[in-house]
Amino acid sequence: MILRMPRRRLHQITFFAAGVYNVLWGLWAALDPQWLFRVAGMPPMEHPEMFACLGMVIGVYGLLYLEVARRPEHGFLIAAVGLLGKLLGPAGWFFAVSSGRWPLTSGVLVLTNDLIWWIPFGLYLRAAWPGWRATWKEPV
Repeated sequence: MILRMPRRRLHQITFFAAGVYNVLWGLWAALDPQWLFRVAGMPPMEHPEMFACLGMVIGVYGLLYLEVARRPEHGFLIAAVGLLGKLLGPAGWFFAVSSGRWPLTSGVLVLTNDLIWWIPFGLYLRAAWPGWRATWKEPV
C-alpha cells in the first residue's frame, strides 16, 4: 500500500530542482575541475581529475533526485542517502578548514551543495517516512 504524502507537489519541485542542480554542477566540475580553487583563492589541484570525478558522482546523484521528483512516494531511501551525503560533506569540509588545509572561502561548496538542501530534504523525509515504513510491513 502506497500512502499519498503531504506537500507532494512541493517535494517534486524540490527534487526536480536538486536533480537539475546536481547534474549541472557535476558537468561544471567535470569540465572545469579547478573552478572551486580559483573562486576560493586556493592553489590549483595537482590532480584535477579527482574533482572531476567528484563532479561525476554528484551528477549521478542528480539523476537519482530526478527519480524522487518523478515518484516521490518511492524515494525515501534515495533521499536519505542524499541527506547523509549532505551531512558528511560539511563535516569533511569543517575538518579541512579547521586543520588549515582549506580556507573558509571554500565554504561556497558546502553552502550550495549541502546546507541549502538540509531543510527541504528533511521535510521530504519526514513526509515520506510513513509510506516507506509501511512497505516494511508488506509481505515480500
